[in-house]
Amino acid sequence: MQVPYSYGELISSAEKARWQIDDLLPRGATFDFRRPFLPEPLSPSDVLADPCELLLLNQIRAHAYLGIIGLIEEFILPFVLDHARPAALADEERTRALIGFAGEEAKHVQLFRRYRATFVGGFGVPCGLIGPAETLVRRILAEPPLGVALMVLHAEWMTQRHWLDCAEQAETLEPRFAALLRHHWAEEAQHARLDSNMVAELGATLSGAEVLDCVDAYLRIVLLLDGALRRQAELDLDSFERAVRRRLTPAGREQFLERQLALNRQVYLLSGMTHPRVLASLEALHPYARGRVEAAAATLV
Repeated sequence: MQVPYSYGELISSAEKARWQIDDLLPRGATFDFRRPFLPEPLSPSDVLADPCELLLLNQIRAHAYLGIIGLIEEFILPFVLDHARPAALADEERTRALIGFAGEEAKHVQLFRRYRATFVGGFGVPCGLIGPAETLVRRILAEPPLGVALMVLHAEWMTQRHWLDCAEQAETLEPRFAALLRHHWAEEAQHARLDSNMVAELGATLSGAEVLDCVDAYLRIVLLLDGALRRQAELDLDSFERAVRRRLTPAGREQFLERQLALNRQVYLLSGMTHPRVLASLEALHPYARGRVEAAAATLV
C-alpha cells in the first residue's frame, strides 16, 4: 500500500537528527533554578503576582512535564515494537526505520528519567506525579492498535508545538530544559512521519466502521489522560503550597485547580487533537473521523 512517507528517506533524516543524552544533560550536571524552565504558553505568567512564587510554579509545572511526557514515551516504546514485528522480514527498510524509532523512544524514556532525577535533586521540595506509569500504560495498550497509533501521532506532533512555543523564549529559559524541548522535537519530527505511515497501514486493514471504532478508542485514551491530568493539577497544588510554605484559601485553591486543569488540557490534549497534521491523518482515514475528534476537543476547552 502507499504510505505518506518513504521509509528510506526517514532512515536518512533520522540519522541526521540523532543525539545522545549526555549531549543534553551529562551525568552530574545541574539545573539553574534561578531561571524559568517552561516558556510562557506552557506556564503563563499572569496567574500570580509574586515573581518568586511564579518562578516556583513554572518549575513545578516543568517537573510535571517531565513526568507526563516520560509516561507517554513508556507506552510508545512497546507499541512500536509490536507494530514492527509482524512484517520484520518482509520489508527491510520499514523494519530498520521502526526499530530505530523504538530505540530512540527507549532513549527518550531514559532522558526524561534523568532530567526528572536531576530536578528532584536540585529543587529541594518534593513534587507529586501521577502514576504508577505501568497502570496507565497497560490501560492504553489494551485499546485497538489504530486507536493507540492515533494517540502516538497526537503526542509526537504535540511536541512540535511545545518546541515552537519555546523557540522565541529559549534564551531566557533554563538552558538545559530549552535544549530538551528542541532536541526532543528534532527526533519526534521523524517519529511523527513514521507514525503517519503506521496509522495509514493500520487503517488500510479495517472497514469504515472499524476505523471509527478506533477513533473512539483514541478518544477513550484522551479521556483517560484527562483524568490523570486532573489528578496532576491536584498534585501540583500540593507541591506549590509546600514550596511557598503557605496554604491557599479555599477560593484560591479552586481557582488554582481550574487554571491548572485548563492549561494541562491545552498543553497535553488540545495541542495534539487540533494539530493540522493529526487532523489530516484523520481525514485520510475516514470522512467522519476529523469531525469526531474536533467535537471532542471542543468539550475540553
